Amino acid sequence: MTHVKTELTHLVQHVFLNHFGYPCEKMMQAPGRANLIGEHTDYNDGFVLPCAINFHVIVASASRSDTIVRVMAADYQNQVDQFDLSEDILPHHYLPWANYIRGVVKILLSRGKILRGMDIVVAGNIPQGAGLSSSAALEVAIIQSFACVCKLDIGRMEIAAIGQQAENEFVGCQCGIMDQLASVEGMLGHALLIDCRSLEIRTIKIPANTQILIINSHVRRDLVESEYNLRHQQCRDAARLMDVKALRDVSVNNLDGSLLQLPEQAAQRARHVISENARTERAAEAMRQGDAQGLGLLLNESHVSLRDDFSVSSEALDAMVECAQEHVSCYGARMTGAGFGGCAVALVDVEQTALFVEETAQ
Repeated sequence: MTHVKTELTHLVQHVFLNHFGYPCEKMMQAPGRANLIGEHTDYNDGFVLPCAINFHVIVASASRSDTIVRVMAADYQNQVDQFDLSEDILPHHYLPWANYIRGVVKILLSRGKILRGMDIVVAGNIPQGAGLSSSAALEVAIIQSFACVCKLDIGRMEIAAIGQQAENEFVGCQCGIMDQLASVEGMLGHALLIDCRSLEIRTIKIPANTQILIINSHVRRDLVESEYNLRHQQCRDAARLMDVKALRDVSVNNLDGSLLQLPEQAAQRARHVISENARTERAAEAMRQGDAQGLGLLLNESHVSLRDDFSVSSEALDAMVECAQEHVSCYGARMTGAGFGGCAVALVDVEQTALFVEETAQ
């Protein structure tokens, strides 16, 4: 994938020069992520176990002498957005991609950051609408670009928090902080066990002799228009009925007894989140022990829970996961991301990766 990233970098530089008439000053990149396990737990103050992937958003930028921000999206037929830092920044009516950029800029300003106008070109190779956090990577790369050009003192944790705040308050998606943290903290060959309440992060090595493969259903979903925010509200309602701050605070011990007080649907949603938190901690321990088989079984269990209790899978995802699980080289597989389409992840024997790809693609 290195050559693809290099080609993408050259493309962004070329488009910047052609469109703005002068070379860019800075280049920033941020990766997407695949979540191994811990789905819909981040906004419930729970645990997640994502890893960065070798697909990126790349941003070319240069400072201006005024307060105008001009942005070209090379992935969208060179569509252009423009706004003024000295005016109230409002959502764009018909360019959804522009709102992730406008959103983080507005949050930066609200936090007292001193910004200057910029010319920007954005491109990426993260499949969009696939559950691989192309939006979080865009947010992170844009924040990094402003931080570099404007010499802002912003740590990685604040970068992630700004990206999440922009999605929550400007874009309108009530996501947790997992995606942004995975993008800024990702480490080669490792996953990140993130406590989404304390924001403690522990790096955990992916088991030796295994490969994590991403399988794309090519079914797009839009988190703002999907049932994602509804699931968020359902979890909050369940926590309120159980008299806890968040579902993270309910023990997996005697889980069925804890859910007796809830209506059926609320109990299903809560059962997924509570059991998924426990699975995620067990998965992290399996990874520490190098136990690929144990990790794979937990991935399989997670998919069943997402399909049956959280109702966020799809026929395409279920078929892909079943096909992957049946292959001799596969330890386990599950849907990844918010669901309603997107991708699955499979943990396979590294020596049989090519065979897995050949035979499951048929």
